Amino acid sequence: MEYDKHAYEPFAVTVDLAVLTLRAGALHVLLVERGQEPYAGSWALPGGFLQPDESAETAARRELAEETGLSDVSGLHLEQLRTYSEPDRDPRMRVVSVAFAALLPDAPEVHGGSDAARARWTPYDEAGALAFDHDRILADARERVGAKLEYTCLATAFCPPEFTLGELQQVYEAVWGTGLDRPNFRRKVLATPGFVEPVPGASRLTGGRGKPAALYRPGAATALHPPLLRPTPEGHSA
Repeated sequence: MEYDKHAYEPFAVTVDLAVLTLRAGALHVLLVERGQEPYAGSWALPGGFLQPDESAETAARRELAEETGLSDVSGLHLEQLRTYSEPDRDPRMRVVSVAFAALLPDAPEVHGGSDAARARWTPYDEAGALAFDHDRILADARERVGAKLEYTCLATAFCPPEFTLGELQQVYEAVWGTGLDRPNFRRKVLATPGFVEPVPGASRLTGGRGKPAALYRPGAATALHPPLLRPTPEGHSA
């Protein structure tokens, strides 16, 4: 049977980015204020339409560079989240979005671009209602990242190249939205083979009267054995 491309309604493909970082120990997300309809004046996740010669990942990295102003995003953690394809998710036409989660260790100041009037880093808990179905995409991104923190070394993607265990603990607390016992966290991290490795002779003053904190860098492992499980509602690790 001969294929007839005109037999199908045309639709567009976009990428949307849930870009997450830590600022002052709190989880933040990159939001843009839409400068055009639909949803002009509303806040949304950054993203854009695929160009004819792009894959979804290429488009996502292009958008990430454009929105953050970073000239090189090749070393940043970027992973495909899922595809959002509800027929009425965009009032303009049928638009299918391939969503990505991106993690930044050092968040640069951002400015609006293309069809965005403004851009800002917003505390995750203050994001409010977003345009399109971006509330759902953002929630899915946090859940994906939170789950991967239990079984992988993804937490180090939020950290600078050298970090303290206190900074690493902040990542878990910010993403999971709960406090962790410091001695217990430190013990579990250091007992997990390949999670982190000490930077010989390096330390950093962290405030207060205590001694400088030792610095660590990511180890060779990619998975955590045993996993570092988030606390249950009763306050005990699962």
